[in-house]
Amino acid sequence: MAEVTPPEMETTASADGTEIAFERTGSGPPLVLVHGGACDHRFWELSGVRSAFAEHCTVYAMDCRGLGESGDSAGYELEREFEDVAAVVDAVDDPVTLCGHSSGALLSLEAALRTDNLRGLVLYEPPISVGDHELVSDEVLDEMKRLLDDGENEQVLVLFLEQIAQSTPDEIDAQRSTPDWQDLVDAAHVWPRSVQAIAEYEFDASRFADVTTPTVLLSGSESPPFLKDATEPIHDALPNSRLITFDGHGHEAMLTAPDRFVDEVLAFIRDANE
Repeated sequence: MAEVTPPEMETTASADGTEIAFERTGSGPPLVLVHGGACDHRFWELSGVRSAFAEHCTVYAMDCRGLGESGDSAGYELEREFEDVAAVVDAVDDPVTLCGHSSGALLSLEAALRTDNLRGLVLYEPPISVGDHELVSDEVLDEMKRLLDDGENEQVLVLFLEQIAQSTPDEIDAQRSTPDWQDLVDAAHVWPRSVQAIAEYEFDASRFADVTTPTVLLSGSESPPFLKDATEPIHDALPNSRLITFDGHGHEAMLTAPDRFVDEVLAFIRDANE
């Protein structure tokens, strides 16, 4: 078993010069983790999966733009976040396995078009629009913006969790009790802009026809329909992908089934490195 090194925060410059932070720990094959909405790099430690990965891998858990210790810029565009993930991947000396959850999976998918330093790709339910599904209604988005304008930052975050992440009241209460809750409240301006940009994102399967990086798509059998339905077209678009379903679990199996989540990702990394 590899020796686990203490976490170390580092930064790398994205394409527009914004400093993107990531925490490095462990040793072994490189694994870059990209969190989803309403969290930062500390999400991966809520159930200990980052520590578990660090026993076998060098883990790079990044903060997305405007969150944690990462910088931000005026004139937000989703494209910059794709570049941010690619910049972290390119900052690693060896080809990496890139693992993204939810919106972080969408960023990771697009980053795969912007870097040649990938050995493998793990995508957990990227939120692309399929059929009649929509990520967020205009009414909810308008309410988020109104709350933000009124300085009701915590209500912006709660609304995001209720309406978009579809968290239960107990799950929201549990998250509210974590040390990073206030940091997420302070970053409330990030949620409306990213939600709107992702809702407007149009998935074009033809753009990914040449992405031959080995890919595993993860999905929960109990996830919201719009997330489950989005997984299949991505699977079809990527020429070297396979699908794994976490039966009995939803959109966050890394929290509800952490041991199996870690085992699946590590097995994929071992296969990709053979």
